[in-house]
Amino acid sequence: MRRLTLLAGAVVFFDTLFFAALTPLLPHYAHELGLGKTGAGVLSGAYPAGAFVGAVPSGIVAARAGAKRTVLVGLTIVAVCTVAFGLGDRAWLLDTARFLQGGASAFSWTGAFSWLLAATAVERRGAAIGSAFATAVAGALFGPVLGAIAGVAGVGVTFTTVGVLSLGLVAWASTMPAERPAEPQPLAELGAALVDPPVAAAFWFVLFPALLFGVLDVLAPLRLAALGLGTVAIGAVFLCAAGLESVMNVGVGRLSDRVGTRLPIAVALCLSAVVAVLLPLPDRRLVLAALVILAAPVFGAFFTPGMTQLTHLAEARGLDYGYAFALVNLAWAPGQVLGAAGGGALAHAAGDTAPYLALAGLCALTLAAVWHWRESTAWTMRSAPASSGSSPPTTGAA
Repeated sequence: MRRLTLLAGAVVFFDTLFFAALTPLLPHYAHELGLGKTGAGVLSGAYPAGAFVGAVPSGIVAARAGAKRTVLVGLTIVAVCTVAFGLGDRAWLLDTARFLQGGASAFSWTGAFSWLLAATAVERRGAAIGSAFATAVAGALFGPVLGAIAGVAGVGVTFTTVGVLSLGLVAWASTMPAERPAEPQPLAELGAALVDPPVAAAFWFVLFPALLFGVLDVLAPLRLAALGLGTVAIGAVFLCAAGLESVMNVGVGRLSDRVGTRLPIAVALCLSAVVAVLLPLPDRRLVLAALVILAAPVFGAFFTPGMTQLTHLAEARGLDYGYAFALVNLAWAPGQVLGAAGGGALAHAAGDTAPYLALAGLCALTLAAVWHWRESTAWTMRSAPASSGSSPPTTGAA
């Protein structure tokens, strides 16, 4: 069991590492390839777009072919696409590599967690999930470091080396025993869950923070570069941001267990609205860097209660584990895509203030909905203990 927990953690570590590595490199690609904010947003959003496309197929494959095969397929394609990204020198090549990498990541995530939960006793699942997610946070922490190293040592050499090394996970996973999949659930079960009002509400609180981070991950590094920070310094800013976010999520998880998820979400909405209004204002790099570091834990405070509720509701409906984690990818990915690509395009057309004010407006509207739910039975907002203190797949400052 310990080996399987380590394997699942290693899988999500490399996935989040590769995802987060782009952030400090984004100004470099924007300058070298003449991408602009729109092109940078497309490049940043290609990975979650692939994850969205791969979400349902990964759940189907896990339910029918088994979690182990799903992991092996995902890991192999992620490694190949990482090397391709490192060697790419055209915008369309980079976009394609990131898109395929994101799709493969959906397979490795869904397979890893389905495999882990199927082998874990019910009373120990919370600890198993928490341990695996802790390594995802580590990947988000070291992703900007990897990007900074690539900025110094060379993108091609760095990503090729790490991509080849990650193939060792494929060999390791192939030696692990796995149970044969049981009778697969029909896909209609996943569709029914998506239109269930409580699931839809929980779905939004995984999608919404991804939307916030999608905008931040594109506009913040470009603005920091314009104010004079280099790749290494930008990587350091996002490293600090991810570290603070991970610490905050532990506290938010514990608070959610004690008082339910409504209060943490309401507080996060208020703070996120304020931070979103402030982000386009600084014209000094240190002030903006401090604000970005503050934004990560505030924006990320939705993830733990949102995922707690979403996974709890999926389990209550008796969803197959593959379908349950497909729900997580289906929620996170479109938010990240819309935030990165849509936020970049809006900033290109109307300036950075426009997307940030739009996010602040969404915070206000969502807060009004949360207040309405105070008297509603549509979503009880009660916390399930299983996900306490854990971070989502593509945590914050990634």
